Amino acid sequence: MTRTLLSTAAAMGLAMAMGWGSAASADTIRVLNWQGYGTDEDWSVEAFEKKTGHEVVHDYFNSEQEMLTKLRTNPGTYDVVLINSAYTPQAAEEGLIEPIDTSTMENVEDLAPDLRNSPYLVIDGKTYGVAWVWGVTSYAINTNDFETAPTSIEELWSPKHEGKVGWRDDAVEAVQIAAIATGQKINDPSDFDAIREKLRALKPQIRTFWTSENEWNQYMSSGEFELSTYWSGSASRSKNNFGLPVEFVIPKEGAIGWLDGLSIAKDAPHKEAAKQFIDWMIDPEFYVKWDTDVGAPASANTKAIGELAEDAFNRQVMGKAAESGKLQFMGPIDDTVRQKMLELWQETKTYYQN
Repeated sequence: MTRTLLSTAAAMGLAMAMGWGSAASADTIRVLNWQGYGTDEDWSVEAFEKKTGHEVVHDYFNSEQEMLTKLRTNPGTYDVVLINSAYTPQAAEEGLIEPIDTSTMENVEDLAPDLRNSPYLVIDGKTYGVAWVWGVTSYAINTNDFETAPTSIEELWSPKHEGKVGWRDDAVEAVQIAAIATGQKINDPSDFDAIREKLRALKPQIRTFWTSENEWNQYMSSGEFELSTYWSGSASRSKNNFGLPVEFVIPKEGAIGWLDGLSIAKDAPHKEAAKQFIDWMIDPEFYVKWDTDVGAPASANTKAIGELAEDAFNRQVMGKAAESGKLQFMGPIDDTVRQKMLELWQETKTYYQN
C-alpha cells in the first residue's frame, strides 16, 4: 500500500518534538502479523509515520507455522513480528528473533509485571518479546437464545443446543477446550482417551466448523449459532462493531488464556525504528482508540486499560478474568503431544462425518 508521507522538514520537526529522533534517518520497517490485527490499522500507521517519519510495510501469515517459516526463509527481511508467546521460546531457540533492550521504550514500565516478565517472553534474563495484548479462548452466546448467561463449559454439550453449536476447526484449540472440560492441563493433557470421548460426545451439537472471524459473525448474525467457541477480543468486536447480540462467557471450569508479544526479527535491518513501532503499539494513545473504535484483545498495558470507559469489555470482563485464577495460559507444547492433538482431531472429524 502506498502512503503519503510528510515532507522531510515537517517530519523532522514532528519527530524531534515527540522525542522520536531525527526524520533524516527515517526507515521503512517491515512488520509480519495476522492481517487486520491492530498493527495495520490505517489511522495507526499514519499516526506513527507522522510521529517518526518511518514508513511501515506489512506482510502477513495465516498460521504460526507459516510465520516461523517466513522468518526462517527470509533472514534480514523483517523488523517486527507478532508471535503468540507459546511460540516465542521456539523462535528464540532457533535464532529467529533477537533480545530487545527495552530501557529506552517509555511504555514498557506500564505493562503488567506478570505479562511483561512472562517466562515465555523473558528467557535467560533477556526479553525476546514485548507483551502486547492478551485474551481468552472460551465461548460466546447469542443472547437472544438465553435468559441468563451460562456459567459452565458443559453448556456446549447441553442437548438443548443440538445442532446449534459452532466450533473452530483447530486441533490444538479443540483438544485444549476438551482438556478443560475433563479437568486436565491444556499444554500437556494426561488422559487423551477422556478427551476423545468428550469430543465425540459433541457430535450432535455441531452446526458447523468455522475458521475465520468473518465466518463466525455470519453464522451468529443469521441465528445459526446459539453458542460457539470464540475469542474474547473478537467477541468484543462482534458486539461493538457489528451490533451482534453476543456475550462472552468465562466458565467456572476455566478457559484458555493467551498472550501475544511483539518481537524483533534476527538481523532486523532497522532495530531502533522497530523498537519505536513496538513502543507505539503498547502506547495507551494507540490502544484506547483501537479498542474503543474497533474492538481489541486486552492490553498488557495497565495504564491503557485504566483509560478505557468504566463499562468497557476489556476493563470489566477481562479485568475479572485476570483476577479469577481460572485461566490456563497457552505455552510451548512438546512435538509428540502436538502430534497427538492433530491426530485426535482428525480422527474426531472423521467420526463426526460417519
